[in-house]
Amino acid sequence: MRIHYLQHVHFEGLGSIEAALQHKGHILSSTQLYSDQRLPAIKDFDWLIIMGGPMSIDDEAKYSWLTSEKRFIKDAIHAGKTVLGICLGAQLIAFAMGAKVYKNPHREIGWFKISPSDSIKGTALSTILDTPTDVFHWHGDTFDLPNGARQIASSKACENQGFIMGDNVLALQFHLETSVLSATALVEHCGNEMDDSLYVMSKEEILSEPLKFDKTNQMMGRIIELLEKKSLHSAGA
Repeated sequence: MRIHYLQHVHFEGLGSIEAALQHKGHILSSTQLYSDQRLPAIKDFDWLIIMGGPMSIDDEAKYSWLTSEKRFIKDAIHAGKTVLGICLGAQLIAFAMGAKVYKNPHREIGWFKISPSDSIKGTALSTILDTPTDVFHWHGDTFDLPNGARQIASSKACENQGFIMGDNVLALQFHLETSVLSATALVEHCGNEMDDSLYVMSKEEILSEPLKFDKTNQMMGRIIELLEKKSLHSAGA
């Protein structure tokens, strides 16, 4: 399959997703929006992946490409493409589908548990998110659920941790793709956001258990397999 991804800053790439897709022989292409690269035609890809970034979806005055990106994401979803959004990418999907995106009551940075929602019970996704699980977070914004979306999970800091729409649209507020290397890059480039508030861990806490990254990367790989089959919403697989 032809998989295109949108990258907002140079230090937030695909993470573990890249190796998982390449191993399966998919064709990867990208638009580095921070370099003002042009978006492709909708017909030129099968999947769209939208990565994270430190900006807000409302920062068009500083990042003018956000305007065309929002329209592009909406067009891709309406065209029936498989669409995966992570962190900022999830917020952009929510906005494209008519939901409100706004500041979360708490900044959430580090390893915090998400609890799966009842609404995914009986779906294939529930075989991956079946119990409260530590996952990696780095966000200050959140979103309401679009009409027709099914909530994936919540945490103490953030009510809506993601949603699915049908079998082809998945929005994850948290990061399953992050590695020790990419987490270190986030600390380096966005360390000013680590303000010692209630749900913000220190660099040492974030990086102290590298096996956690391995576990969540494996979860990301299993989700990629569900997206390949377009079976997120289907009965447990």
